[in-house]
Amino acid sequence: MFKKHLLFCIMLFVTGSILISTISLSTNRSPLSPLLIFFFLCTALYFMGHRGLRQYAFTMWVFAAASAAMIYPFTFDTWFGIDLAILIVPLIQIIMFGMGTTLNISDFVRVLKMPVPVLIGIILQFTIMPSLALLLVFIFGFEPEIAAGIILIGSCPGGVASNLMAYLAKGNVALSVTMTSCSTLLSPLITPLLMSVLAGRLVPINFTDMMLSILNMIIVPILAALIANTILYGKGKWVKSHVWLLVIAASGIILAIIGIRLEPPSSGFFSAIKGGMVIGFALIGIVSLTKLVMNILKGPSNWMDRVLPVLSMACICYIIAIITSRSSEQLYAVGLLLVGTSVLHNLSGYQLGYWLARLFRLEERDCRTVAFEVGMQNGGMASGLAMSVLKSPLAALTPAIHTPLMNVTGSILATYWSIRPAKTKTKPQFYLPEKEKKLV
Repeated sequence: MFKKHLLFCIMLFVTGSILISTISLSTNRSPLSPLLIFFFLCTALYFMGHRGLRQYAFTMWVFAAASAAMIYPFTFDTWFGIDLAILIVPLIQIIMFGMGTTLNISDFVRVLKMPVPVLIGIILQFTIMPSLALLLVFIFGFEPEIAAGIILIGSCPGGVASNLMAYLAKGNVALSVTMTSCSTLLSPLITPLLMSVLAGRLVPINFTDMMLSILNMIIVPILAALIANTILYGKGKWVKSHVWLLVIAASGIILAIIGIRLEPPSSGFFSAIKGGMVIGFALIGIVSLTKLVMNILKGPSNWMDRVLPVLSMACICYIIAIITSRSSEQLYAVGLLLVGTSVLHNLSGYQLGYWLARLFRLEERDCRTVAFEVGMQNGGMASGLAMSVLKSPLAALTPAIHTPLMNVTGSILATYWSIRPAKTKTKPQFYLPEKEKKLV
């Protein structure tokens, strides 16, 4: 069954690539272009209803969004005179809040129980991918802004998708979640440092601006989500009290409104993280209020696990559509080369991550986990930094392309490993947050 699904998905991916090449990339507006969007929409809907192929549905939705943005770029440009690019950072903050609700303090404390593999994995992650990116930029000679985007995706921490792939591959999911959590916490310092050193000659890099932007987009929403996690899944009596839930909901929404109306200094720390704090307070309030309503109506307790995957997928697809629409002309020129570069970057990350982990004598399931952590980056973070800090839709092209491709390659690799269980000396840990289980 796995082999059948794997072959089917490879054939579908090849078919989709051919359609993109012949219809979208060959001409700006072919009469057959809408068929490309229809093809991916139908495929995405079919995958969502098929348990064995559900993990590939997200990629099909991304392909549909990217195709629509290339064929009808004006749709994702401005609405009522408002530039839709201003939605990118808030959407990323919502995505990171969703990721944070699957975490708890134990995910960060767990590093004390497995310090060696976590340290090895993080070092490999922040050395292999930036080095590969710099090498590929040198080989293919991309223009500066696109080259900076390639280095940016290589300098970002691991994404939450790696946790799902480690689960599907029967790897060490606890290690994967811990590595993702720790690398994300380190990213405000490491990502700007890598960009300053490796891409500083290509585009202007402001270390402080990038660090504050990461705190605003990533860290603040995750910290807010840790509070929401306690509200959702805490064992204390107060999280089940209607009065306390109402107080928390009202407080969160009021603080968000105050944050919106408050005029901070034009520069400074508070000004930089204001957006993240507003989104965080608002989402804590919404989560608390929704839980209160569900408790009163005796609704399902796992409502958050059902809503967040769909919301996250929708946000990512919309971000990719906005970015693609702004660089559609350049994508016609360098699209296939950029796709090839992204695939090569991604696959090389898997290979080097796995074999270097083997060199450090990690267990087989840990090596597989490290491979996913190294090869799969936080594409949303890279997109947000490209648009908000680098101010470059061209730099955001690589993250937009890299995100769906790494999900395809990661799913194929996870399927391959899942039918070849790893020999291990210790009992595997198949912990996975409920949010990711819903995608399996």
